[in-house]
Amino acid sequence: QVQLVESGGGLVQPGGTLRLSCAASGSIFSMNTMGWYRQAPGKERELVAVIASGGSTNYADSVKGRFTISRDNAKNTVYLQMNSLKPEDTAVYYCNAVYYNKLGYRYNNWGQGTQVTVSS
Repeated sequence: QVQLVESGGGLVQPGGTLRLSCAASGSIFSMNTMGWYRQAPGKERELVAVIASGGSTNYADSVKGRFTISRDNAKNTVYLQMNSLKPEDTAVYYCNAVYYNKLGYRYNNWGQGTQVTVSS
């Protein structure tokens, strides 16, 4: 089984910064896309940013220019640098990973979520 372990959430004031990390471990033959999603109370889960194995990225319009996604392929780890945080960024942030095992089966796993709260 593959586990995704997130870290880095917390409480920050508006305009502040946080860096989220998500490390994948287990039977991964080939890691594909990794990304971050978030879910605010009473809302559906939404994409924040994703990064392909080759490094191409895609961001939600609401975070463009403020958030940066990156990854360390050797460590199967994805990061989300969040700058200029706003109260509307408050949500539970979930890590996502798409990977293949040795037999070529595709899997899509989620982390347990980490709370990000932006408030003064």
